[in-house]
Amino acid sequence: MNYGWLSLLPPIIAVVMAIKSKNVILSLFCGGFAGTMIFCAGNPFLSVKSMIGDYFFVQLTDSYNAGVLVLVIFIGGFIKLMEKSGGAQAFSKFVYRFVNTKLKAQMCAWAGGILIFFSDLGTPLLVGPVFRPLFDKLKISREKLAWILDSTSSPVAILIPFIGWGVYIMGLIQAEFDNLSITRSDYTTFVEAIPFQIYAILAIIMIPLIAFTKKDFSQMRRAEERTTESDFFCDDNLGEQGEEKGYSIRNARPMMVILPIAVVFVTLFVTLAPLGFPFQKVDGNEFRVALTMGYFFGALVLMVLIRIYKVQCFRDTFKIYVDGMKGMTDVAVTLVLAWSLGSMISALGTADFIVNGMKAVNFSPGLIPAVIFLFGTFVSFSTGSSWGTFAIMMPLAVPMAHAFSIPYAIAVGAVLSGGLFGDHCSPISDTTILSSTGAECDLVAHVRTQLPYAAVNGVIAFLAYIFAGYTKSPLTVVLAVAALTGVVFVWNRRESRTK
Repeated sequence: MNYGWLSLLPPIIAVVMAIKSKNVILSLFCGGFAGTMIFCAGNPFLSVKSMIGDYFFVQLTDSYNAGVLVLVIFIGGFIKLMEKSGGAQAFSKFVYRFVNTKLKAQMCAWAGGILIFFSDLGTPLLVGPVFRPLFDKLKISREKLAWILDSTSSPVAILIPFIGWGVYIMGLIQAEFDNLSITRSDYTTFVEAIPFQIYAILAIIMIPLIAFTKKDFSQMRRAEERTTESDFFCDDNLGEQGEEKGYSIRNARPMMVILPIAVVFVTLFVTLAPLGFPFQKVDGNEFRVALTMGYFFGALVLMVLIRIYKVQCFRDTFKIYVDGMKGMTDVAVTLVLAWSLGSMISALGTADFIVNGMKAVNFSPGLIPAVIFLFGTFVSFSTGSSWGTFAIMMPLAVPMAHAFSIPYAIAVGAVLSGGLFGDHCSPISDTTILSSTGAECDLVAHVRTQLPYAAVNGVIAFLAYIFAGYTKSPLTVVLAVAALTGVVFVWNRRESRTK
């Protein structure tokens, strides 16, 4: 049955509700309910029954989805243990003895953000309080620290396939492959999409580019000049600042980060190496089982280290682990709702309706990645949620790529970059708020100073997706990085002349 314009209602309602309520779960639920109302001819009772029986239960009993949910829960426990152990702060303190210049401080904060790749929300709260006293002492603006925290949280996490972000995204990708009867690995698609996650790559690279060249521009340059010229100086004990704020524990050691993460990697490779990993395709279920084992063993090792170093008693440690698992409830609910909405959108033929409309007006297929990027940016900026944006956009982007013979990797990369770009610019984003909190920087000041940097990366990414849409070349990211380098130098020279 052809539902025509009605097929657009569920995603539109989901977007509008997300913008109005700032609640991803509520918006996805409303969008899904609208879909079942269409199927049930407007009967609300039957709509609720269909939503629960035909979608929620079906998604939960699917073996792939169940594996993803179990993995997400184990990841949540591991992340919470890592955040509460104080190991990351201990590792950062270890490098203080070598950090005595602005360049070293910025690069260490950048490296620290990358090191905490397993938790986008943990990066600002772990790295920020540890490096803030050092930045104050060297007269580096807190706006600069907030920008570094924001640019090494989500942009790093979104590139890693074996943490919560990657598992969530691969779950959305696989759902669309199943809806389209595409026999393709979600893991392979995610890895192939990494070079096309252009915004994330630009955001990460921009930090060392600015640090080494000292080419700050726009509002960030003014913030740096104000900080350098001010008499503010912080001589707080670097080791105690984080402890007073509750972000670190006195007995923690750097080994509490290094060893558990090493155990995760070793378990993953030892389990999958006999199957040909990473050189051969591995069954998705085997991959998720190996990852779950890795995070379980990593958590056990971390618990032992916490006890050995007398950071906490076992009872408190285990409670933290269980609380971390419970904390993933929102992610699990979001996944189930996203899978359900994607299935409804597929059954309604929403993507087919959009594709046919584009074909009717002779829309150039090469422009589709750029359009996906722009729409994802709008949704993410308005909602402050990149994850919600992925859930809304993936059911539209993958079928469009399929219909117009665009590589799935490019379409997926455009969705992820758009969601990340809008999230970086949004003052209501959780990572934006936490980054300003971790740096103890005013939220408005953080948004104002970061926005020009994000805008430069966003414009370059948009143009890069036009180029990628026509050439389909993964070398697009190389051109994007070159363009970013050129823009930084040109903009800085222009501001120098103006000054």
